[in-house]
Amino acid sequence: MSRVLVIDDDRAILHMIRHGLQQLNIEVVTAMSADEGLGLISDQIDVVLLDIMLPRMSGLEVFQRIHAIDRRLPVIFITAGAGSETAIEAMQLGAYDYVAKPIDLPQLMALVQKALETRRLMRVPVAVAVNKDEENTGDLFIGRSPPMLEVFKAIGQVSKQNITVLIRGESGTGKELVARALYQFSDRASRPFMAVNCAALTDTLLESELFGHEKGSFTGADRRRIGKFEQCTGGTLFLDEVGDMSPLVQGKVLRLLQEQRFERVGGNETIETDVRLIAATNRPLEQMVDRGEFRSDLFYRLNVVTVSLPPLRQRAGDIPLLLEHFLTQVRKEFNKPELEGISPEALDLLLNYSWPGNIRELQSVVRQFVLKSSGPVIVPDFLPPAIRFGKTTSVQESMPAAEIAAAMSVEAVAPARSDTVEGQGADQQHSDLAGFIKGRLDCQSTNLYAEALEMMERYLFIRVLQATNGNQSKAAEILGITRGKVRDRIAAFKIMLDKTISIEDDQG
Repeated sequence: MSRVLVIDDDRAILHMIRHGLQQLNIEVVTAMSADEGLGLISDQIDVVLLDIMLPRMSGLEVFQRIHAIDRRLPVIFITAGAGSETAIEAMQLGAYDYVAKPIDLPQLMALVQKALETRRLMRVPVAVAVNKDEENTGDLFIGRSPPMLEVFKAIGQVSKQNITVLIRGESGTGKELVARALYQFSDRASRPFMAVNCAALTDTLLESELFGHEKGSFTGADRRRIGKFEQCTGGTLFLDEVGDMSPLVQGKVLRLLQEQRFERVGGNETIETDVRLIAATNRPLEQMVDRGEFRSDLFYRLNVVTVSLPPLRQRAGDIPLLLEHFLTQVRKEFNKPELEGISPEALDLLLNYSWPGNIRELQSVVRQFVLKSSGPVIVPDFLPPAIRFGKTTSVQESMPAAEIAAAMSVEAVAPARSDTVEGQGADQQHSDLAGFIKGRLDCQSTNLYAEALEMMERYLFIRVLQATNGNQSKAAEILGITRGKVRDRIAAFKIMLDKTISIEDDQG
C-alpha cells in the first residue's frame, strides 16, 4: 500500500485529506509540525503533502531538508493562496506541484495519484544515464546506426578532397555538423570556417554578406564591407538553406565557383579567392530546377558529391546515445548535479515518438523535461504532452494499414461493468467511432483528439490482451512496446485480468 505523509498544522485539513486518500486505498501519515514531519521521512513514504506556512519553520525550508534526505520523493505544496511568488519559488526549488486552499479534494486526489506513479518510476533503475565523466559538452557527431555509418564513411572519403559537397536532409538533422566534420578533417582545418544561412537574410543583405559591398552602393551602405568569400580565403564556407537564394545571388555564386573571383556590390575591382564551398538544403532542388526556381548549372556545380542525412525516425537506435549526450550538456548548463537519467517508461515514449523536428527537436525536448523535472530521474510526467499523448510510430508500424483501418472502423470498447467481457463479447460493448465523434462534437468537446486516441488505444489493448489470455509479456511483444508500458495502460484503462479480460466500471 502506498503511503502519503501530510505535514500541516490545521487538523481540519489533515482530516479531509486522510478521508479522501483512504478512499484510494492510500495510507495517510500526518504531522502537525516541521520537526515531526521530518522525523517521519523514510523510504516507506511515497509522497509528501507539505503546508508552506508552518510554525517555527517555513515549508520551503522543510522541503529543502526533505530533498537533502531523498531527492526522489515528490513533494506537493499546500499554499494559503495561489500567489505567483510562492508558486514560482516552490517550483524553482523542485516541488512536484502545489495546490491552493481551500483544497479541491478531487484535484488533490488526482495529483497524488500522478505523484505516486512518478515515485514508482523514480525507483526503477534509469534506462539512459547521465555521463558524469564527460567533460566535452560541445556539439558532437553522434551515431552508431547503419545510416549514420554511411554518412561517416562519405565524410571520410571526401573531406580531404578540394571539391564542393551538397548536404541534404530534413530540417534539424544536423547538416551543419556534417559541414563542420568535413572542414575539421580537411587540409583546410587550420584556415577559417564560416557559415551563412541563406534563408535568414533578404536578397540584398545576403549578397552583401557573401560578396561585401562598397561605400554608397545602396541605402545604408555608409562604409566598405568585406564579405564572407573574401574573409574566408583559404578556408571553408558553409551555405545553409542554399535553395533559398535569389536568382541574382545564384548567378554570382556560380561565377565564383567557376572562376574563384568576384566583385563587391557596387564595386569594379575583381577580387580573387580560394574558398571551398559546402552547401546544404532541405528543399527538392531537382524539382526547383524543373520549375525554373533554381539554376541547373549551379545545381550541377554544387552537387559534385552529395551527403544525405537520415531523419531521426530512421535512426532510432541512436536516440539513447543522443539523449545521454544532451542530458550531460543540459545537466551542466542548468546546474542540476542531482540529475541521474531517464526511466525506462520515459525512454519508451521517447523512442516511440516520430520526431518530426529531428535532432533539433530532441535537444529542445531534453531541455524542457530537465527544466520541468522535480527529481533526479526523468519520468513520463515530465515529458511534453506531444510525446506523452501524441501518436507513436511503433504501434502504427507494427500493424498493417488494413488492420489500422479495420481497427478504426470496428470502433473502440466503451467502459463496461466488472462482469466479464469474454472473447468477442468485447465487440458487443463497443461504440461506433463516427457516433462517438459526433457525440463529442455535439458536447462541444475541446479535447477530442486525445479522447479519440484514448478510445482506440483502449480497444487495441483489450483485444490484444484477449488474444494472449492476459499474458502481458506476449501482449508487449505483439504491440512492440515494453511490458511496463502494457502494465501502465492496464492500470490507466482499469482493465481487469482474471480468467477473462474485463473493464472496471467507471461508475463504481
